[in-house]
Amino acid sequence: MTHGNLAIDALGALGDPTRRAIFERLAVRPSAVGDLARGLPVSRPAVSQHLRVLKAAGLVTETVAGARHIYRIDPRGVGAMRDWLDDHWSGGLEAFKTFADAEEDS
Repeated sequence: MTHGNLAIDALGALGDPTRRAIFERLAVRPSAVGDLARGLPVSRPAVSQHLRVLKAAGLVTETVAGARHIYRIDPRGVGAMRDWLDDHWSGGLEAFKTFADAEEDS
């Protein structure tokens, strides 16, 4: 999978508000499913399903600590999103510069 595909999958996964909330909580600290579910308007099994989507998108990793599964942000997935956005940002800025230069010459 290319960085572009990984970034698109990651951005798509974050399109869901519940997954975004889970991701934002994991950005603060690694957590188990039960900790993440507390305060969310969905069930614990639903949080587990959202975590599977985030994991498949490359945004979180999972480690087993006894009977608990601890989830944390995967910096590789976040990095892929940032690289993709940076590439598009750079292209957009270059296009704007070209446009502005053409307007100035007119």
